[in-house]
Amino acid sequence: MGAGVHNEMSGSFRGGVVQAGAVHGDIHLHADSAPPIPRQLLPAPAHFTDRASDLAELDAMLVPGERMLAVLTGPGGIGKTALALQWAHRGRDRFPDGQIYVDLGGFSGETPMSSEEALGLFLRSLGVAPQRVPADLAEQAALYRTLTAGKSLLVLLDNARAALQVRPLLPNSSSSAVVVTSRTRLTDLVVDGGRLLDIRPLAASSAVTLLARTLGGSRIADEQDRAEALVDLCGGLPIAVRVAAARLAARPKWSVGRVVSELADEQLRLAMLSPSNELSVQTTFDLSYRALDERTAVVYRRLALHPGQTFGPAVAASLLGRGLPEACRLVEELVDSSLLEEVAEDRYRFHDLLKLHARQQAGKLDDQEDRDTALRHVLEWYLAGAMVADRIVTPHRRRLDYAFRTDPAELPRFADRDEALAWLELERANLMTAGHVSLAKGWPDLAWHLSDVLWPLLLHRKHYRDRIDIDLRGVEAARRWGNAFAEADMLKRLGRVCTTLGRYREAEEHLRGSAAVAATIDDQRGVADAREGLALLYADTDRVAEAAAEFAELVGINRALGSDRSLALSLIHLGTALSRIGRCSEALTHLSESAAIFDRLPEPDPYNSARVLVAQAWVHCRAQDFGRASEVAEEALGLMRAVGSVDGLAHSHEVIAEVARHRGDTAGAVDHLRQAAHLLTSLGSSRAGAVSDRLRSLVDDDS
Repeated sequence: MGAGVHNEMSGSFRGGVVQAGAVHGDIHLHADSAPPIPRQLLPAPAHFTDRASDLAELDAMLVPGERMLAVLTGPGGIGKTALALQWAHRGRDRFPDGQIYVDLGGFSGETPMSSEEALGLFLRSLGVAPQRVPADLAEQAALYRTLTAGKSLLVLLDNARAALQVRPLLPNSSSSAVVVTSRTRLTDLVVDGGRLLDIRPLAASSAVTLLARTLGGSRIADEQDRAEALVDLCGGLPIAVRVAAARLAARPKWSVGRVVSELADEQLRLAMLSPSNELSVQTTFDLSYRALDERTAVVYRRLALHPGQTFGPAVAASLLGRGLPEACRLVEELVDSSLLEEVAEDRYRFHDLLKLHARQQAGKLDDQEDRDTALRHVLEWYLAGAMVADRIVTPHRRRLDYAFRTDPAELPRFADRDEALAWLELERANLMTAGHVSLAKGWPDLAWHLSDVLWPLLLHRKHYRDRIDIDLRGVEAARRWGNAFAEADMLKRLGRVCTTLGRYREAEEHLRGSAAVAATIDDQRGVADAREGLALLYADTDRVAEAAAEFAELVGINRALGSDRSLALSLIHLGTALSRIGRCSEALTHLSESAAIFDRLPEPDPYNSARVLVAQAWVHCRAQDFGRASEVAEEALGLMRAVGSVDGLAHSHEVIAEVARHRGDTAGAVDHLRQAAHLLTSLGSSRAGAVSDRLRSLVDDDS
């Protein structure tokens, strides 16, 4: 090539370039046309609703200079693909080199698509001729990385089964974005920069909006309440809402209430939400279930027998008959498969429809005896755990023995009474439901004990409305069991809570019934306890002199029975009643004896020791000794706070308010009465109204 001659090429070329020193004649150039930019996204979802927070989180993952890898996980039918497509369409202009989509078929019921097959699709969409696509996975992946280097691509990998299926499909570009949907959590992708986004069911309002948009017209607006009931039965699952909408659309004369009635039967709900294979909640869940190995499938079926909404790993271990580490591993497998949801640390729950599906599978594959045995394991685990807490919080009370049919393991351990009470509070709903289930199964002795064992929680945290249900069930269970002691004890409790709630006629009936039943088995302690409940009823209905006389008799009875703790309680009640009729000196004598008895009990009773202080503070206040009243009431307030008694705190605030009022400190009185009213209202106590009335009167007088 001569001096001053150089090569220059301009424009865009594909394929080889040949240089000729001299050209004579015509030149014909043949070049492959540039492949079209891939635009493979499925259409944007029709009637897409809400998911604003999820869309915002996906937006936040798109950071300049970093490849985005988002993994959307959740059960089948939750709307993962719809969310991914909505986000992809909304931001497709940010990816000028195209959008690639593939359904990896991870839960299609057939063999999932291999990485080689998916890469072949991707390479061809990027312009590689079919005959030039390598056969070897490593070569395919290398070519894919070469072609995607520096490109701004959006890749949507739908319905992935495993991280190994996804990893070769990640483009080699910091300006690309990959969105993966899966029923499995694919946590292994975190090492590749993946960020997990758990997709939850739609909120009720959003689900109603989806129903209305899908159905159109005004049918939903005309039946708003029934529409809310319908989406509740669908559990906020978009596929279920769409099925319900399709059923209504096909029957324009039907009311929404008609479909609600159809879905109300749990035995038929999944079938009603599965009209075809293309739109089937049943099929969606079946495919996820079939992907489980046998051990995990058994866990799925057995855990669905759990009677409550949420549960911890320890009850799962007892239910499954395995150690805690193994149970935790199996539970986590279900979480990773989106068949179980982790709602808090070590707390899990089923979606309502998934729970129905799991129970359906249990009904098909496990015989009744196996299901009953598994259920009894979990019910008795709750009883055994609550018994541990009960003995720590109220070690002094009378109990009946229970003959366990199973061997509960991995029971909770508590450092102190606060931990024990906290556990009872956490498991309160499960313990109540366990009692209902036990009674329904025809296990009345277990049902009664599950009512009885909640006593320490009801004593300290009250839960008056729950207590009515618990005690009524306890009475019914005792009668079915045929145990007179159990019946008398639960009637006494029912009478006391009815008194607290102002249901005085019922209270007297239950308390007299308790005394009568206890008398039939010559249970003098039981008769005395029922009479004490009646005396408290008299005191609460302003029959104070009658109450004082009854308490005085009970003091004598308890001395004769040698029951120190019951004697100390009777002395509290007697002292309180005497102070209300002006006999303050006698009242203080009885209360001092009560305090001394509690101090010498072999098992401490800090709650009732604090009750003595509250009673003494009231007596000092009524005796016009406001300095001493204030001192004792403040001490009581501290002790009630320490034992976690909301009712006791309210009583302490009431007496402090009364002392402040007498001293002319209206602001202090208002503050303490306001706190007392708030605490009593939170308990549902009938005393809340009277305290609120005193508060309003004090405020009005001050103004």
